Amino acid sequence: MPNIKSAVKRVKVNATKRMQNRIKKSELKTTLRNFREALDANSPEAQELLRKAIKKVDQAAAKNLIHKNTASRKKSQLQKAFAAMKAQ
Repeated sequence: MPNIKSAVKRVKVNATKRMQNRIKKSELKTTLRNFREALDANSPEAQELLRKAIKKVDQAAAKNLIHKNTASRKKSQLQKAFAAMKAQ
């Protein structure tokens, strides 16, 4: 445990931010899973879930939770999967 006041604060702030990041990443994973489940079920709400998933990916990239290239790749994969489901 640090002795310096500013270091103590950094520990607290880092712990808070780490928890917030874990929550946001979990929300992102849940959104992506919901979209994939809708795709597997050929659900009519898949397009709406795709829109939400892309929005979550963009928000995660904006907050540096994921790299911008990772976000771009994920969005491309989601759109490709949706197009393949729609083509069937």
